[in-house]
Amino acid sequence: MKIAIASGKGGTGKTSLAVNLAHKASALYPSLLLDLDVEEPNGSIFFPTPALEHKTLYRKVPVWNREACTLCGACVSTCRYNSLVKIMDQILVLPELCHACYACSELCPAQALPMQDEELGSLSSFRLEALDFMEAKLRIGLQQATPLIAQSLELVQKSHSQKDFYFLDCPPGTSCPMIAATKTADYVILITEPSRFGIWDLSLAVETMRELGKDFGVVVNRWGTAGEGILDYLKTENVELLATIPDDRRVAELYSKGSLIYDKVPAFDAALETILTKLRSLSCGK
Repeated sequence: MKIAIASGKGGTGKTSLAVNLAHKASALYPSLLLDLDVEEPNGSIFFPTPALEHKTLYRKVPVWNREACTLCGACVSTCRYNSLVKIMDQILVLPELCHACYACSELCPAQALPMQDEELGSLSSFRLEALDFMEAKLRIGLQQATPLIAQSLELVQKSHSQKDFYFLDCPPGTSCPMIAATKTADYVILITEPSRFGIWDLSLAVETMRELGKDFGVVVNRWGTAGEGILDYLKTENVELLATIPDDRRVAELYSKGSLIYDKVPAFDAALETILTKLRSLSCGK
């Protein structure tokens, strides 16, 4: 099963839940954790050893061949992302805007825009006891996380095909990166906090999951820090509450040190056990 851990906003405890849930599960089931928050991955802070492997990933971008080009402008008018500009007697390629759709290259009558490799990011492998962990990281300066997320998911599936659980630590929010990270998931855990901002952003994530047709449930972190408006929302929207994680200073202290939490905070461990019970029941039904 692919289990995505997502949220409508940052700072809700997504990585804390993902790392600790994956590590606890790995004691009983072959498991892998994949950090897909590629613009700012931080799951590796829980892994004290250096990476076992580091793989560079690439994407294709067009390169202008001045000698072959007839300056017809077909490439500029074809590109939906404005990554090509015609200025007098030259074509400028803006790789930061390119989505590697191949349209300009394939439709150029003079074949003046061949595609070549450009570094997209990296995929690093770690191991903590029985848990395999992989971290995808976007190259600094690029703004397109989705291609790296897609490549990472494909490579992990090929290189680790015998896992019972794949835990996906997804980008925050409800934009394209979050959708790319959750679209192959069998189940999505949305983690939120009981604040007005938390409830509002959770509502966006719930709407997104319903549009994608995903099965999902909600974990409320920092329970006890605000009112119970979150429970009213979940009841009104008929959304399953998987577990609550009480607000506890020890959680923040352990996270800041890069330490696992569930084996030191009983309430956190109890919440994870409830979630794993749910995941086991879903796995048996697949």
